[in-house]
Amino acid sequence: MGCSAMFEATRDLQTAGGIMTSSEHRGRTADTSQATEQAFLVADELRYDAENGTGLVQDVSFSVNEGTILAIAGPNGAGKTTLLRLLSGVAAPTSGDVMICGRNLRQFSATERARMIAVVGQQEQPDGRLFLRDYVALGQVPIQADRSSHAHAIDLERILHLTSLTDLADTRMAVLSGGERQRAHIARALAQAPSLLFLDEPTNHLDPDAKGRMLSLVAALGITVVMIVHDLVMIPEFATHVALISAARLVGFGPVNAVLTPAHVQDIFGVTYLHLAHQGRRIPVLDIRKNEILM
Repeated sequence: MGCSAMFEATRDLQTAGGIMTSSEHRGRTADTSQATEQAFLVADELRYDAENGTGLVQDVSFSVNEGTILAIAGPNGAGKTTLLRLLSGVAAPTSGDVMICGRNLRQFSATERARMIAVVGQQEQPDGRLFLRDYVALGQVPIQADRSSHAHAIDLERILHLTSLTDLADTRMAVLSGGERQRAHIARALAQAPSLLFLDEPTNHLDPDAKGRMLSLVAALGITVVMIVHDLVMIPEFATHVALISAARLVGFGPVNAVLTPAHVQDIFGVTYLHLAHQGRRIPVLDIRKNEILM
């Protein structure tokens, strides 16, 4: 559901049971036009303080348009997961706002959030007795009334195929490997048919080939995606924009080629970022060397 579709759905709820006058219709058309011109997702001066007062996210502001694939990157402990939780509504900011289609995320009902936003976190712990097929199907609960059971069943099979889980569909979650469970979490999120997908380290536990296939799938969805990515060399291939976080603050934001530069990578991560020519392409590489350890 994009901005205009979300606006229409909200207005339909507000006007249900009544007749819209011509002036109301004109206002609705104007408002819809305005909604389509707004940024899809906006972070406005976001701040989150721990109970001891430590600022885990400090004064983060940016905006992205619909269809953006935003990679969040930064050192361990920089505040990436906390920022993702704030943007997705899992956690409430100490101050600042998150806007989706010009509407404050605080104003969304639980049902509205579930119909628009899907989140895959690091600590997903489903009941191990569930069959994988049934676990993935849980993602369809918020949209159950949107189509027939037959249509949902067809879409479930499509998603299992897309995520290479068809052969494991009748396997219990408890016996899956870490990589298989990770794919199941992402499949469940896709079953939700979200317009905004949040992924916290989606390639965790996946082998190199599976990482490429999974991120290729995410990039081809045609929806807005915000994901934490530790593998910096994968960002140019699969993301359109990058947000660099260091010490709880946003230190770089924009198109990948403009922000993920050797200077920024050296300054933030302390490693050399290179581009090597290979088969007509420029391949990003990190020059990570063994440190001398004094015993």
